[in-house]
Amino acid sequence: MTRTLTFAPAGMLLLANLAVTPAQAQQTACGGDFGQFLEGARVEAVSRGVSQDVASRALAGARIDKKVLSRDRAQGVFRQTFLEFSKRSVSANRMQVGAKKMKQFAKTFARAEAEYGVPAPVITAFWGLETDFGAVQGDFNTMNALATLAHDCRRPELFRPQLLAAIEMVGHGDLDPNRTTGAWAGEIGQVQMLPRDIIEYGIDGDGDGHVNLKKSSPDAIMTAAKFIQALGWRAGEPWLAEVSLPSGPFPYDKSGLNKAMTVGDWTALGVSFRNGAPSSQNLPADLLLPQGRNGPAFLAFPNFAIYLEWNKSFIYTTSAAYFATRLGGAQRYDAGNPAPGLGDAAMKQLQQKLAARGHDVGKIDGILGGGTRAAVRAEQQRLGMPADGWPTAALLNAL
Repeated sequence: MTRTLTFAPAGMLLLANLAVTPAQAQQTACGGDFGQFLEGARVEAVSRGVSQDVASRALAGARIDKKVLSRDRAQGVFRQTFLEFSKRSVSANRMQVGAKKMKQFAKTFARAEAEYGVPAPVITAFWGLETDFGAVQGDFNTMNALATLAHDCRRPELFRPQLLAAIEMVGHGDLDPNRTTGAWAGEIGQVQMLPRDIIEYGIDGDGDGHVNLKKSSPDAIMTAAKFIQALGWRAGEPWLAEVSLPSGPFPYDKSGLNKAMTVGDWTALGVSFRNGAPSSQNLPADLLLPQGRNGPAFLAFPNFAIYLEWNKSFIYTTSAAYFATRLGGAQRYDAGNPAPGLGDAAMKQLQQKLAARGHDVGKIDGILGGGTRAAVRAEQQRLGMPADGWPTAALLNAL
C-alpha cells in the first residue's frame, strides 16, 4: 500500500553529521541543545532503517515553534461545561453538513461499516469536530510541531516516536517537511491522525493508489474506521444513549465510569430511555451526569471507551458521542436546569480541599477531570448530599 499525501518534493539541504551514536542519541531525548537533539533523532531514525539522506532531509529545516509550546500549555477549551461545549460544537450547521456528508459518501461509509464495524455517524462526528469536515486542518508545520514537542521535556515519550514516524513518512513520500501542515500537536488530515497511526492504519479509500488524508475524504473515512476498530470498537453495539432519571430518591453515587451496572440494573432503578432502549438488558452501562443530577443524563456503553481512547477529555468525548447519536437520529438532549458550576479559582480551591482530605485529584488546575469528579462524589456521599459528581458552591462551603 502506497501512503502518499501528494506534496511536492522537499529540498535537499543536509544536517551536519555530528557523529552521534545511538546511545548518545538517547541522552538527547529532550531538552538541551536543539541541534544535538535533532542529530540524535536523525541517528535513531537511521538505526531504524531510514536512509541517511531521508533522515537528514526530513530534519534539515526543523525549528522550535513557540506557538506550539503555547498551545500545549493552554488547552483551555475543556474548562467549559458540557452544555457550553456541546452546544457550540454540535451546532445546527454541523448537523446539516454532517448529514450531507453521510449522504455524499454513503458508499464509502457502507464499506467502512462492512469492513470495520464502525457506523457512519460515529466517523462523521469525529470528522466534524476535528476539522469541520476538512475545512480547518491546521496551519502548523507538522515537522516543526513534532520536533518542538519531542524536544520539550513535558511529554517526550509521546512525541518522540511521532517525530520518528514523521521522518519515516518523508521516506515514503507521504510528508513534505517544508510544506505539510496540520494541528499544533502534529496531527494531519481531515480526521487528524498522528504519523504512527497514518503509517499503521492508512487506507486508500478512493482507489487512486495513495492515502491522502488531507485531500481525500474517502481515505479519511476508511482510515478513521480502521483506527477506531483497532481501539476496540464493538460492531453492532451502541455507544451512548440519553436517559431520564426518576423523580425522588435515586442512588446517584452509582453514577460515573466503571460501576459494573447493566441496562437491566438501570431500568430496574427507574431509568428510562428517551430514544429507544438497547436490545440487550445485559449490556454494561455507566450513568454519566456531566452537570449533575439536574442536567443531561446518559448511559454510556462499552464503545464509549473508544471515545476516551481518541481524546482523554470527558467533555470532548461525551460531546462527540452525543453528536454521533444526533447524526444517527436521536433528538436533542434535555438540558435540564443544572446547578451553577464553580469558576476557575473556586474549582482550584475545591481541588485543594479534596486533596487535603486524601483524594487523588491530580494537578490543581481548575479542570473537572475524572479524579476530581470521583472525589466530589465521595465527599458528597460522606456529607449526605446527592452524590452526582457535580461540584457546586454548596459542596465547597460544606467542605
